Amino acid sequence: MIWKGRAQLSVQGFTLVELIAAITILLLLVSIALPLARVQVQRTRETELRRDLRQMREAIDRYKDFSDKGMIPVKVDTYGYPPDLKTLVEGVPIKGAVSAKYKFLRKIPVDPMSGSPDWGFRSMQDDADSRSWGGQNVFDVYSKTQGTALDGTQYADW
Repeated sequence: MIWKGRAQLSVQGFTLVELIAAITILLLLVSIALPLARVQVQRTRETELRRDLRQMREAIDRYKDFSDKGMIPVKVDTYGYPPDLKTLVEGVPIKGAVSAKYKFLRKIPVDPMSGSPDWGFRSMQDDADSRSWGGQNVFDVYSKTQGTALDGTQYADW
């Protein structure tokens, strides 16, 4: 734009003030969005952890139910619980079937908090709040991750 008299030439584009204002607005938006994205990622991992724990505990309960009904062979000192998670994946022979195996889990889930399939176990003989496994059977499973959830509880207490 050119003005007569005092000539002022306007070139299309942004002035320095407009660029600073636009960058400031973008920085504010990014600084608000990043913490929200981090919380959403953590919330997704926590949901996955809860689902994996529920899936493994249901498989342990099904194994116990099968052993209580006498459908699978059981060792005396295990109280009808599986010896390890690998047994739930590989399956156990059903009594009366020649080659049939019942598999309680497709695979051992990966702990979403640690990224490894390393879980903590409790056996029937262990104390309820024990963090060490006696090795006799798998009565319960928990995450070994030392962290705090969004609700303030420890992941190992889930």
